[in-house]
Amino acid sequence: MIRRVTRDLGAKKNIVVLNDEAHHCYRCKPDGVDEPLTGEERKEAQENSETARIWISGLEALARKSGIRAIFDLSATPFFLRGSGYSEGVLFPWVVSDFSLIDAIESGIVKVPRVPVSDDAGTGQQPTYRDLWLRIRDGLPKKGRNSETAASEPKPPAELEGALLSLYGHYKKSFEHWEQLPDKAGVAATPPVFIVVCNNTNVSKMVFDYIAGWEKPLADGTSAAVPGKMPLLSNVRDGRFTHRPNTILVDSQQLESGESMADDFKKIAAREIDEFKADYRTRFPDRDADKLTDEDLLREVLNTVGKPGKLGEAIRCVVSVSMLTEGWDANTVTHILGVRAFGTQLLCEQVIGRGLRRRSYEAEASEIIVNGSPVKIEAFPVEYAEVYGVPFSFIPCSGSPVDPKPGPPPTRVRALPERATCEITFPRIDGYRYELPAERLAAVFNEASRLTLSTQSFPTKTENAPIVGQTQYHTLDDYKNVRLPTVAFEIARTVLEQYFTDADKNRKDWLFPDLVAIARDWINQSVELKDNTFPQLLLWSSNRRDAADRIYHAVVRTTAGEKQLLPIAKPYDPVGSTRFVHFDTRRPVYKTRADKCHISHVVADTGSWEQKMAETLESMDEVICYVKNQRLGFEIPYTIDGVQRRYEPDFIVRLNDGRGPGDPLNLIIEVTGERDREKAAKVSTAKTLWFPAVNNAGQWGRWAFLEAEDPWKVKGEILKLSVPTAPPLPA
Repeated sequence: MIRRVTRDLGAKKNIVVLNDEAHHCYRCKPDGVDEPLTGEERKEAQENSETARIWISGLEALARKSGIRAIFDLSATPFFLRGSGYSEGVLFPWVVSDFSLIDAIESGIVKVPRVPVSDDAGTGQQPTYRDLWLRIRDGLPKKGRNSETAASEPKPPAELEGALLSLYGHYKKSFEHWEQLPDKAGVAATPPVFIVVCNNTNVSKMVFDYIAGWEKPLADGTSAAVPGKMPLLSNVRDGRFTHRPNTILVDSQQLESGESMADDFKKIAAREIDEFKADYRTRFPDRDADKLTDEDLLREVLNTVGKPGKLGEAIRCVVSVSMLTEGWDANTVTHILGVRAFGTQLLCEQVIGRGLRRRSYEAEASEIIVNGSPVKIEAFPVEYAEVYGVPFSFIPCSGSPVDPKPGPPPTRVRALPERATCEITFPRIDGYRYELPAERLAAVFNEASRLTLSTQSFPTKTENAPIVGQTQYHTLDDYKNVRLPTVAFEIARTVLEQYFTDADKNRKDWLFPDLVAIARDWINQSVELKDNTFPQLLLWSSNRRDAADRIYHAVVRTTAGEKQLLPIAKPYDPVGSTRFVHFDTRRPVYKTRADKCHISHVVADTGSWEQKMAETLESMDEVICYVKNQRLGFEIPYTIDGVQRRYEPDFIVRLNDGRGPGDPLNLIIEVTGERDREKAAKVSTAKTLWFPAVNNAGQWGRWAFLEAEDPWKVKGEILKLSVPTAPPLPA
């Protein structure tokens, strides 16, 4: 290894080493703090520790072989990382100069980040777009699951959609300002850049499609290009994809590794790779674009964002899987959105730091008042970066915190590969619909049809403030210019595509005029506006789906004749599985039998009933396999007081009810404690909507529901089961 790395140095001794990004170079503390980490945080910590081990081991080998005279570590964040055995954020003990990000901001040598400090939502301890991840994480597609993102409209959670559109509203102003700047020394030669940092490929694909546009499959086997929701960043114009993309999707971790990209990511990025190859041939006709690997091409595009005359000069938006490459030197970033977990301020600083490189380092003459008298000085003009979704705090800190005492060791709960025969799959349902016999539609609205728009879920005004400098207010006022007939048209289109399209994607287009008229009447009769809201906010995908639900249910109530109840599968991850379970817990656990459960443990929320239920199920020959519904992502949607909610049943059991193991009965068991109104709504929805709809669909096997009041009596109740088959009439 030393011979390979130091080949150019020959036999030189006493080498001086400059470590760039040196926060990745340290020796872990063997008896240090064992922090409780879960999921992606644990994987990230393991990768950091492995990187640090390889780096420091290489330097130690170099010291033994050639000798090292001195090592100079260079890093903007000279801290121990999570998983190192030290408390994250503790400064390296060998730090000589600590010039923090706060110092750099106050000195004016970087952009000043502005983060949300207040909004008109009035919910939570922080503004909506500051602790964004906590509000949206449960509604995002999960990593590693087979998402149908390429074949359906991107549907981000309401708060994420609000963050995208609110931040884009300010981006438009920055773009208009950039267009008016003189082209001086390349300063105004490339547009401002909007970056989004996501936690996994499925989430980044959804965000990318929402911003840049997506390809919609049609019933005749062809496809249509659908423009993104942000016109300046969309890659679709006049019904076709543009020659040069405005927005790119990159997996910066894969590009940085030097290895080939994963096949699933290459499939997602295939179009933009082809477009960049065509652009490369146009720009550099004397070079062979076919000799470039896909990784080389995307790396070149990413590394030249904001650089005039380069392949990435026209890029306006970068949607990144994981962190953007350290050392990425684009100086045109003006807007940053974080769509991932931020457990520490260190990670916040690293993400925000990707956008803080200044456009210009030319000082300008200005005047300040000192002791009442004007004084002329030269200083850098202030530049700002707007930041959402990164809970960054402008709090300088010093010293070293005391390492916390480790708690009791957690139990790792996970799917065991050797138990794959016990895997249980299940449908993930977003709602319910009816097959209607009528060829003409009408609707009568009632109290259940009402929809209230308020700023509780999506603020219409957000205050972004820096540690020093000028505050900005981000609003959604641009949407007020949209005509109301356009709103009714879009809602009607959503109703048609969601409820009046068959499995082969054939739409009942002859119903569309009726739906437009119904949507227009619904807006006039059933929409209540609160706070600073306005009806054009119904264009947001989450609000548009809520409107479509209410209109459709009104149509169902008004339409006579026989109706068949069917489920609406989730657009992402429509089929869940036990194989994705992997987390740590400090709760009591019950170790499961290898021939009965795919998951290693049952996690107990109470003192005994989960353990007793698991023990009973494992003792029954009729039970093929079972699982406790803990972090499976299995939910049943229900409505109470007009509000859509979801609940998680307790157990899923695959049962041999006499038809043999090849045709098992999938039994949901809900252990009922104290009976209340909400519990009754959950159980009623499961019995009258979820199970009949799923059984009518016929593609997920047979399902039944058991409400048990006593785990000690559940064995007899399981053996007396009958399957509900008759669909109820709509309420």
